[in-house]
Amino acid sequence: MALERNVGGLDRIARAVGGVALVAVAVGAFFTGRDGIGVAAVLGGAGLLFNAATQFCGVNALLGIDTCSRE
Repeated sequence: MALERNVGGLDRIARAVGGVALVAVAVGAFFTGRDGIGVAAVLGGAGLLFNAATQFCGVNALLGIDTCSRE
């Protein structure tokens, strides 16, 4: 199954920045012994980074949202 692009522009950049920020929060949480917060943050961060890398978001697809500019 091919993933049709539906994430682009500023949305993609925001997801990448948010993903990196959540991974940083996860690292900090693991170092301070807050494993539950760390797991949640790393899962959220990985999801956002996946969206930014593949330019596909399942929630956007379900809602019919497309922020990817087509030329």
